[in-house]
Amino acid sequence: MALHLFIEHPTFKLKDKTRIKKWLADILNHYQKRLGEINYIITDNDRILEINRTYLNHDYYTDIITFGYDETDIISGDVYISIDTVSDNAVEYGVTLQNELMRVMSHGLLHMIGFDDQTEDQKKEMRILESECIERYGQISVATKGTIE
Repeated sequence: MALHLFIEHPTFKLKDKTRIKKWLADILNHYQKRLGEINYIITDNDRILEINRTYLNHDYYTDIITFGYDETDIISGDVYISIDTVSDNAVEYGVTLQNELMRVMSHGLLHMIGFDDQTEDQKKEMRILESECIERYGQISVATKGTIE
């Protein structure tokens, strides 16, 4: 199975792709889930708005849209991220672009694992879990054993 990182944004460059893939696989392992086929697509506001209108009947920009395809221990799905909105949010929240991108990447994965954020309590739990995921990134090195693709 595989975890893919696609960049559709014309100017955004993603650093540390191997480390990010290992980090996301580590999160899955932490929750005792197995990697199926996961695609992260980093795009722009126009593409996110198009997806939101077409598939979710929403007419607004958002930072992330997650489509999970399994309800088993094998996690598969597509995660669309608007780097435009992520960048705006990073400025608004006073964090780095990398930190905010990691927050939304882990957010999408947590949704596929089974966590939700519909209620205020769920939103609080999701923020805590996102922070725990971001902390895990510091423990990942490119020398970590295991394959992602």
